[in-house]
Amino acid sequence: MSQSLDLVRQQALQMLTANFVAQGHPTQYAQHMATAAIFQTDLELRNAQLARLLAWLKQDYCDIYEQAIQLVESTREEFERRLNI
Repeated sequence: MSQSLDLVRQQALQMLTANFVAQGHPTQYAQHMATAAIFQTDLELRNAQLARLLAWLKQDYCDIYEQAIQLVESTREEFERRLNI
């Protein structure tokens, strides 16, 4: 399954790059633009997944919702600390 997912990602990158090249962008920039577009889309998907999971926990498992929020917050703080080093 992982290999097929990687193949899909490679094909998406190639197709998006080709689209940017067809719009007149130099190939090197088109590759970066395609990578950034895919990364942004993936980031938005992850954010939507996390938001939905937290909403579900709040609604159906309020007893662990606060722990989940604390874990999300501590993860953010740890990430920011690593970036500031």
